[in-house]
Amino acid sequence: MAPHGRASQTGTVTSVQRPPMTFGAMMRDWRRRRRLSQLDLALAAGVSARHVSFIETGRSAPSRAMVLRLATVLDVPQREQNRLFVAAGLAPVYGERSLQAPDMAAVRAGVQMVLAAYDPYPCVMVDRGWWILQANPGASILLDGVAPHLLDRPNALRIALHPDGLAPRIRNLAQWRTHLVERLRREVDTAGSAELADLLAEIDSYPGGFDDSPDLGSVAVPLELVTEDGRLLRFLSMVTTFGTALDLTAAELSIEAFLPADDETAASLR
Repeated sequence: MAPHGRASQTGTVTSVQRPPMTFGAMMRDWRRRRRLSQLDLALAAGVSARHVSFIETGRSAPSRAMVLRLATVLDVPQREQNRLFVAAGLAPVYGERSLQAPDMAAVRAGVQMVLAAYDPYPCVMVDRGWWILQANPGASILLDGVAPHLLDRPNALRIALHPDGLAPRIRNLAQWRTHLVERLRREVDTAGSAELADLLAEIDSYPGGFDDSPDLGSVAVPLELVTEDGRLLRFLSMVTTFGTALDLTAAELSIEAFLPADDETAASLR
């Protein structure tokens, strides 16, 4: 029998190209992702359920204003909003500049100010795929002992949870792993990103277990890290984003600081 996907043993290998999703199909996917009926979406957007149905089936072509209104109601991320506009035959709304572009000077300066302000405590900047773009000197404590192959193109989640990364030195690994995996899972559900879905599948496969019974009396889930010289450091993480960004690069940046959760950790890092 010929292998699947071939006409014969000597035939040409062919691949099936899926046609791009129509605007209506994309809207239906986002509506279902948000667990809304056509009536729910119509009421929230101030249009008729009939109009929503016509848009989803392709009987009506949405205007730019309608695309934006529906995308806002469905909380579609900016990058995915651009895909909706293109699928509707319209120009995308949000630009995407390189972080090194002249127009991004204010963003770069703002990032540097935040990174410097948190030093000597660890602080890193990551993009939408959790790739580390910049870090302050204090972040070196989070990279000690991490295998070189994880540092070639550093990804914050791989560094934190991979067996060759920080995982062996995280005292509350199951608890911290649960926190990070659930956080990534929410991002996948919200953004609908294939890149993040692949990262979630990889991270979820790492050893370390899960802790589904957090201490509800605590302020937040701490990161309890044992340094290579045996010190126990306890951190609380805090995330900063550009809340009013209209550029995709700026909108998808996150700055995560690790603040001391006790006096001993603060004194140890000063």
